[in-house]
Amino acid sequence: MRDVRNRLRGSIPALITPMKGGQLDEGALRSLIAWQIAEGTHGLVPCGSTGEAATLDETERRRVIEICVKEANGRVPVIAGAGSNSTATAIARAKAAAEVGADAVLSVTGYYNKPSQEGIYHHFATLAEEVDIPIILYNIPSRAIVDISVETMARLSKIENIIGVKDATANLARPTREKLACGKDWRLLSGDDPTALGYMVLGGHGCVSVTANIAPRLCAQFQDACLQGAFESAREIHERLMPLHDAMFVDPSPACVKYAASLLGLCHNELRSPMMPATEAGQGKARDAMIAAGLL
Repeated sequence: MRDVRNRLRGSIPALITPMKGGQLDEGALRSLIAWQIAEGTHGLVPCGSTGEAATLDETERRRVIEICVKEANGRVPVIAGAGSNSTATAIARAKAAAEVGADAVLSVTGYYNKPSQEGIYHHFATLAEEVDIPIILYNIPSRAIVDISVETMARLSKIENIIGVKDATANLARPTREKLACGKDWRLLSGDDPTALGYMVLGGHGCVSVTANIAPRLCAQFQDACLQGAFESAREIHERLMPLHDAMFVDPSPACVKYAASLLGLCHNELRSPMMPATEAGQGKARDAMIAAGLL
């Protein structure tokens, strides 16, 4: 099993999935990845929520991850979104990600089913037994309905290939509690751009970021400053980015980030149903925030 623990750090965009005419735009995806790495991005997450993974079929999921791995070519780690509310499906997706060379998988559970904490533990423990790839838990109660409790996380941290969490709770009490419960080797990745500064101050290792899709250099500089303990510099960048963080969620994600990416020529402003393109208000907020941040 790959030991990528120490490479999971810094600015890690939750990549959008470029589409054209209803199909995966492979050329745009390759260009996006090349640009991300050139701008200083520290890692990549394909097939997450921002990547519209819920509307990708299994062949498309595998292809997106495969392209990401090939384009990254070992320069940055690839953490493939591979979760499901079905344990069997999560296992199959994690195996597929491992087969095409992903360095780790990001795995969510709970949505719609609403399992108990024991059910959550069983889900991830079974996944870990069946796959030979590092697993990052994805805790996002706003989408998954259930919260992976600190106690359940502590139990899971004892399993060798479950190595950390993407925390999208926006609860800044969590990183300290999880660090104390899970140990110093537990990787703490924020999943919430607006609270990423506080998360890093409290011992986080990085952020799986929406905003990094369109401001990779600034997000990487912000994370580098945090990792170096230069929190005054980090705060200045954070304040510059905050209007952009807010603008990305004026409409249901990833509407505004795809619109913003289209303004940069990174992709077409196209989403898969039932997601809709950004509204006029969302477009205006995104454009204004990009101009304020110096991106346009």
